[in-house]
Amino acid sequence: MICRDEVVVLKTYDFRETSKIALFYSRNFGKISGLFKGIRKEPKKFASNLDFLSINEVVFYKKLKSELHLVSQCDQKKVFENIKKDLSKFSIASFCAELISAVSAVEDSNTHLYSLLVNFLNILNEHNHVGDKYIYNFILRVLNLSGFKPHLDDCIVCNSPIQNNAYFSHSFGGLLCPVCCNKDSNREHISKGTISSILYFQKTSWPQSLRLNIFPQVKRQMRDIIFTFLNFHLEKKFNSIPILNELLDHCS
Repeated sequence: MICRDEVVVLKTYDFRETSKIALFYSRNFGKISGLFKGIRKEPKKFASNLDFLSINEVVFYKKLKSELHLVSQCDQKKVFENIKKDLSKFSIASFCAELISAVSAVEDSNTHLYSLLVNFLNILNEHNHVGDKYIYNFILRVLNLSGFKPHLDDCIVCNSPIQNNAYFSHSFGGLLCPVCCNKDSNREHISKGTISSILYFQKTSWPQSLRLNIFPQVKRQMRDIIFTFLNFHLEKKFNSIPILNELLDHCS
């Protein structure tokens, strides 16, 4: 079956002597892999250099019994030049690519997730400074759209409302009340401010959520909980998180 779609390049690597394989996140097909035969031998064979996180229009032959599809045409639509030239922005973008790839099953369509990725890349490319609230916003919205959202509305075990004291359990994926907290010996205390801040990001629009003022201690706990949650539930060690942590230290 011949398909056409808009895609973002998440990763490329060499294949045999003359070809490349690209990992895309596409608007209508989700995460897909495409084979570019002969592109290393004839770079002008395709109207794209497959720049990292560039937006492209691709035509590919979708195979029914393989996850690797043959790309016959690839036209570059946009390259985020400011991201390429700025190490901080490039580091954030690298994390975005890792996160999108980690939360996405192969060929599981999610048009909202695609739009979120493209919108965030545009923000990252156009703004001189993208602070920590942008990054937390992106992470929490990705988790929400992909079904990995942490449960913070009430106790995940007994569904009782959370009053003051609460604990976060990575193994359960959400809050535990004081009565249920003994069900996870590795739970950690979470402040009311951290809970409120994460919920605010989850439930408000992007522009509105950026108006939230967050105390430094809340930012630190929110970051620790979010990144530990990612590593635990996605079962992946993110190569870009150490660099991202350094950037967030400067944002605080």
